[in-house]
Amino acid sequence: MSAKDGYKFEELSVGMAHETVHTITEEDIDLFAKVSGDYNPIHMDEEYAKKTAFGQRIAHGALTASYISGILGNDLPGPGAIFTHLEMRFRRPVFIGDTVTARAEITEMFERGNRITLKITCLVNDKAVVAGEAKVMVPSKEG
Repeated sequence: MSAKDGYKFEELSVGMAHETVHTITEEDIDLFAKVSGDYNPIHMDEEYAKKTAFGQRIAHGALTASYISGILGNDLPGPGAIFTHLEMRFRRPVFIGDTVTARAEITEMFERGNRITLKITCLVNDKAVVAGEAKVMVPSKEG
């Protein structure tokens, strides 16, 4: 199987996991603001951000969480997967220059509807910045 084909439901098992690593750049934040329309000055304006509890600009929480979407669509389960549910908590801020490790791990499988549940986490310096759960429909070999 090549990565571009994605996994079929029958090829998956509880415990399978995938992770990716991304370093947040100012350009990432600027591009995400353009795509999302979220120009909150906590993300965009250093002078504004200095006066907040964080003391500096922070990345959009949804930018950090979007790395999970990348894993689900590209790697585990990969192409053909349909993202149906996402529940998450934003636990800590992510700053420009932080390296985020995004991870998804299969925790449950349901044959009816070829659905899986995954534990999702994004870590910076081994501390959770995002934690939650995703549910995905996965194509079957027959489909």
